[in-house]
Amino acid sequence: MTPVDASATPRPGAKDGRSQGGAGSGRRPGGAAARRGRRGENLAGYLFMSPWIAGFLLLTAGPMVASLYFAFTDYNLFDAPKWVGLDNFTEMFADPRWRKSVEVTLWYVVIGTPLKLAAALGVALLLAQKRRGQGFYRAAFYAPSLIGASVSVAVVWKAIFSEDAIVDRAQRALFGVDVGGWTGDPDWIIYSLVALTVWQFGAPMVIFLAGLKQVPRELYEAAAMDGAGPWRRFWNITLPMISPVLFFNVLLETIHSFQIFASAYIVGGGAGGNACGPADGSLVYTCYLYVQGFENSRMGFASAMAWMLLLAVGLVTAVLFWSQKRWVHYEEGAR
Repeated sequence: MTPVDASATPRPGAKDGRSQGGAGSGRRPGGAAARRGRRGENLAGYLFMSPWIAGFLLLTAGPMVASLYFAFTDYNLFDAPKWVGLDNFTEMFADPRWRKSVEVTLWYVVIGTPLKLAAALGVALLLAQKRRGQGFYRAAFYAPSLIGASVSVAVVWKAIFSEDAIVDRAQRALFGVDVGGWTGDPDWIIYSLVALTVWQFGAPMVIFLAGLKQVPRELYEAAAMDGAGPWRRFWNITLPMISPVLFFNVLLETIHSFQIFASAYIVGGGAGGNACGPADGSLVYTCYLYVQGFENSRMGFASAMAWMLLLAVGLVTAVLFWSQKRWVHYEEGAR
């Protein structure tokens, strides 16, 4: 009687690999269904993202590519663009009004940004202390940031700083200075714009306030026990601890200052011969860009100006990021 090898005898319910598509196929039941489920989830995600994608392509990426092309053309919005190469950029650098707009914008950025940040930090230091009605004061100081960029506020601001208005009368009575109104003087109108941007310190103030809340109280207590005064504690503890927040505010406010337009255009006079202020006193870069593009119908020249502004802001941003290594202090391992 020949012995039977039990290992060679198929057991009931055992699966033959060859009958399942070959040995080692490794296919798991339900794999195709799982893949279909993942494709369905991806499709749903893209469907929900489609409004943003369409808006980005139609309202941001598309116009940027078009403006880059127009920057090298002579285009007036009515006729077909004509390729002129680098002529727009060559004319731009030779244009005295363009150089004036760069000068006014840089002056506005250099004066307005530090004053705005100083006001924001000063008020944030006051509001960081526990006091009665703290919520009301925070809301009151933040409110100008919500309405400051509106056209109505710019109109009111122009009226306040015009000739024989409240500011003109106050400076005559207190200091004996008569300039005939800031908005009518080419040397003073830029300072009315600086005053307007400083008045809108609410947004950076809230960011500073959040940073101040993260400074450990133990550091101030230890410094006070060592005899450090308020100024020493501010310089050696507060500023280093909030330096990342300070860097963030400096970056945002600098970029925002380069883009000023509405307030300069309205306070300067709006449409007409002095659209950017008397004797171009408020001729900021974007105001001159608007004049060239929409009043002079030189959209090609305006596109070239827009790309120069983008390059300038990118360069300033790169310099700020490079400089942060010297004065921004992060927690160890956070950099």
